[in-house]
Amino acid sequence: MDIREFISGMEEIAPPALADEFDLGRIGLVVEGRKDIGRVFCSLDATPHAVGEAVRGHADALVVHHTPLFHPVTSVRGHLAPLLLAVLSSGLNIYVMHTNFDRAPRGVNDTLAGMLGLCKAVPMKLGIVGDCNRSVREIREILGCELLVFGQVRAPCRLAVVGGSGFDPDLIEEAVGLGAEAFLSAEPKHSVIRDSPIPLIQATHYALEAPAMKALAGRMSWTWIDDPPPMVVVP
Repeated sequence: MDIREFISGMEEIAPPALADEFDLGRIGLVVEGRKDIGRVFCSLDATPHAVGEAVRGHADALVVHHTPLFHPVTSVRGHLAPLLLAVLSSGLNIYVMHTNFDRAPRGVNDTLAGMLGLCKAVPMKLGIVGDCNRSVREIREILGCELLVFGQVRAPCRLAVVGGSGFDPDLIEEAVGLGAEAFLSAEPKHSVIRDSPIPLIQATHYALEAPAMKALAGRMSWTWIDDPPPMVVVP
């Protein structure tokens, strides 16, 4: 298909209007390549491994959640230089769907809610609150990552889930207003942990967001590239 048709289809899945303001200019087609799109690969991040797999697989586009160009580029050096060299020399398009896909139907937070079996769910500004019958151990098994728990979490409970780095005081306050008794996300600050009125469950950023991108790849018959950051749990 033509690149314009491809972009139109992507915007139906995750409308740009759903994105946070800070994503302006950071979503959509961030690296333009060849005009005809046939083979598409998908990953959470445009890592050297993901780009390499896409190039070796003769992909025309790589769809990711996180842009590789988050900050304005005034020089191309360091890790960015070989990454962009591989992308541009191959004609690979890179398409980003970030906070717009977080909020989209069947996006990041919808996928998490489905995995955890949340019911009586209501949307947040960025996330979902619903009734959860899973224990923390079961949540760990479902997500496939180690969890840190700050506070006592009972099961069942009303659980807020926010994919990515969602431990924001305003989001926690919103979740409490919707009846949340615990909050699942990634990468909390110490001050947020100290001040939270409800228990916090910390997962990895990758474990919370990759499932939705993998599910999207499956729906679209794209090739999924699994590339989690290396992590070792020290006993």
